[in-house]
Amino acid sequence: MRIRNVLTAVFLMMLMLQAPCVSLAAEEGASGQQETLVFDMAGLFTDVEREELEDAASALSERMGMEAAVATVNDNPDTAQVYADRFYQDQNLGTGTDHSGVMLLLDMDNREIYITTEGRMLRYLTDSRIKAVLDDVYVRMTEGEYGQAAMAFLEDVGICYDNGIAGDQYLYDTETGRVRPYRHISWYEALIAFVIAAVCAGGAVFAVIREYRMDNDNERMAANFKLSYRKDSAFRPGISIPEVLLGTYVTQQVIASTRNRNTGSGGRRSGGSLSGGGRTSTHTYRGRTHGGGGRKF
Repeated sequence: MRIRNVLTAVFLMMLMLQAPCVSLAAEEGASGQQETLVFDMAGLFTDVEREELEDAASALSERMGMEAAVATVNDNPDTAQVYADRFYQDQNLGTGTDHSGVMLLLDMDNREIYITTEGRMLRYLTDSRIKAVLDDVYVRMTEGEYGQAAMAFLEDVGICYDNGIAGDQYLYDTETGRVRPYRHISWYEALIAFVIAAVCAGGAVFAVIREYRMDNDNERMAANFKLSYRKDSAFRPGISIPEVLLGTYVTQQVIASTRNRNTGSGGRRSGGSLSGGGRTSTHTYRGRTHGGGGRKF
């Protein structure tokens, strides 16, 4: 009996020592699972396409520091916008406290493609850029190339990120009309502005000192009281004849604007531009601010 009790105690001690190790292994296994960014509920992608899209979405999300996801659905009783915003929030997509990221929804029920954005991505994907991305996705959706449509979305989002935030970008709340412009000055821009201001101010001060220096009172007094006769028979004090402009002719010519020229990246596959700035239209869903846009196909 004594030997049996000793063996039982040893066995129980071994179980107690192994329990933390099993728990730790389970936690490591759970944390090691890769979070999916491709939700193909409509079954539009092949296994190869799904794997390629997952790798591309993960690499892009890591590079941007904001998540990029793709979702497909066959049954949607709501609008594409409502479904996309709700799915984005329910899946806890986005990074940081502002849930920065973007998601493409391929709604096969409503035959609509929709892009939803949140957080810092609102600044990158303006209305004009979203329209350009939709151009690429739309072409492939109408041809039934669903995997290529999703891949084009990820590639274009990467180009928009590389192009940066446009200087004239602003957020426009479609529900309240509130406008929030983009204000950002980097340290080197501030330094350049300070140097330019210092040079301009120093030049102006130096010019005034040189013009009004008091080392030759006779020349200064003569210049102040000298009268010059001009073409219009008017006398002006302090102006010598060589300084008078007797005839002025102004020629005006309209210069063609280059503002609307396409400045898109070389990786573009459609005629739109992924470098456009301007407005980002926003709306509120469940108390959070979303941007985005969609198109029927």
